[in-house]
Amino acid sequence: MKDRKIQWHPGFVSAMNLELIKYKEYLEFEKEYNLNTKPLEIDLLVIKKDAGVEIGNEIGKLFRGHNIMEYKSPGGHLDIDVFYKAGAYAGLYKSYGSKVDERKAEDITVSLVREGKPEGLFAYFQEHGYRLSNEYRGIYYVEGNVLFPTQIIVTKELEEKEHVWLRALSENVEEKDARMLLEQMKGIKEKGELELAEAVLEVMMEANERLVEGWKGDENMLETLMEIMEPQLQQREESGRKEGRKEGRKEGRKEAIQGTVGALRKFNHKDAEIKVIIMDEFGLTEQEAVEYF
Repeated sequence: MKDRKIQWHPGFVSAMNLELIKYKEYLEFEKEYNLNTKPLEIDLLVIKKDAGVEIGNEIGKLFRGHNIMEYKSPGGHLDIDVFYKAGAYAGLYKSYGSKVDERKAEDITVSLVREGKPEGLFAYFQEHGYRLSNEYRGIYYVEGNVLFPTQIIVTKELEEKEHVWLRALSENVEEKDARMLLEQMKGIKEKGELELAEAVLEVMMEANERLVEGWKGDENMLETLMEIMEPQLQQREESGRKEGRKEGRKEGRKEAIQGTVGALRKFNHKDAEIKVIIMDEFGLTEQEAVEYF
């Protein structure tokens, strides 16, 4: 599948929000942060609002006050020039404070994220006296000639259960990883968090059509999907009830049914199958169900 068709970077931003969801009240996420002019753009800037808070997530252990993140989609190159570019972005970010030395160098970190290990870059490090330490799976700290604390995150090497969101950003997602992501989604109730998870799920599905095709007709997968969608459907219907008008309730129910149809189509269910499902789920007659196709 062509890389240009898949919105990897929004998926990455959503995945990082979910990776650090336990610390959301202490972190501020600014995607595509502009450095003075449009071409100079940080993929993701994570600002730690409380210096005293320790981030337990392995990726966030390096974090300080200001954290620059550069993401490379599958197939994207992570070479020495990209490495220097990320460091340069961090340097520019440090220099663009409102007064001299407002942003302390020791309070800035750089993270480069890629699915596969950048073997060429690591070879360059070895040849030029850089040191790599690998305290956690998939996380490599770069030591030596760097201006800011720097880590390289290899997502396919990350621990499976702890990093389902980043591991899902791949064109070769394994069945067990995909099912783990869906299981995680079943427990999400909060609307904003569910929307982030759906963004990651959409990228994974678009990039792994063969995997999704294999779920067709899988009753267990259908049941899981309906469980994932349940909070969203309830919210839409609840929204209609709160409006206190018949038309509002009707619209909320309509949106819930449309959402179900759209999600099932993404999972390659045929319209005939979907019609039966929404008739059962929402108590529709066959004639009412047909109106949604």
